[in-house]
Amino acid sequence: MIHAFLKVHGSGNTFYLYNTNDENELDWIHLTKWLCDKNNEGGADGLLLVLPSKTADAKMRVINADGSEASMCGNGLRCVARYVCEKLGKTHANIETMKATLHVKEEAQIFESIPTYAVEISPVSFDLSTLPMVYKNQTEIKHQIIEEFSPSIKFTAVSVPNPHLIGILEDRNISDFTHQEQLAQFLNSENDYCVDGINVSYVYPLKNDTIFVRTFERGVGFTNACGTAMTASALVSNLNGAVDAEVVTVYNPGGFVKCEVKQQNDDFQLTLIGNATFTAEYEIDIKQLDYSIIEIKETKEQEQYEKCINFVNKELTALTS
Repeated sequence: MIHAFLKVHGSGNTFYLYNTNDENELDWIHLTKWLCDKNNEGGADGLLLVLPSKTADAKMRVINADGSEASMCGNGLRCVARYVCEKLGKTHANIETMKATLHVKEEAQIFESIPTYAVEISPVSFDLSTLPMVYKNQTEIKHQIIEEFSPSIKFTAVSVPNPHLIGILEDRNISDFTHQEQLAQFLNSENDYCVDGINVSYVYPLKNDTIFVRTFERGVGFTNACGTAMTASALVSNLNGAVDAEVVTVYNPGGFVKCEVKQQNDDFQLTLIGNATFTAEYEIDIKQLDYSIIEIKETKEQEQYEKCINFVNKELTALTS
């Protein structure tokens, strides 16, 4: 049977998107592993499922490349937001995710004519039990050197609701992937700290309202961007004085986003604003566990996004030279 998929991305974080009324229609784990194989049309970082919801305009599930399921995905949510809003003819909607129903809306273009959406990132918690993470007898890790991880990098642990370990670098060591990769691989294998693994991001402050973020995402590895990681990094940078702006520009290997950080007492309101790009329509023949691509129809949207990438590269060169 022929099934229609979209290939989409937020900040270069690439997914296949599939709309279905039947949550058990296909073997999502097996299918996602096939779709995300890099030898298969370049692969992807995961599969976004758009499903009916009893409490919202739609429900989103996120299957990672390795078959695990994420509780949320900010970049993926922007793409789902666009899909649902365009389908319903609306400029805003509510999307049910694993742990919260989140508000999304169409936003003014972040760069030229690129479709742009703003999505709520919630809930936020620094309680280690919400990640879950264990470190000595602490209940929180906030801007703290953890000798077992690094003698110089200060880390913060936060769930949004995906679990994140954010390290802020005070020098230009952001160009060295080695330490981050080794730490992330350790924390995403059998270890005494993070039983379910964790996303590890390294942050390099560029200006009072601008940061660069690189993320090793659990279930994926190094990714062009991770929406919840970028938002968590903007929050952590704001709290620790690395930036002092309410709206933070976050550059990443796949482009850039804007992250709005508002605080009222101990509550945080986080908004992620960025592109929602549809690159191609796929027709895939699925016969039980056998898959084959029948047709691919490219859109013109990636050509526009490439202009954004060129802009980001020029900005980063200017800021780091």
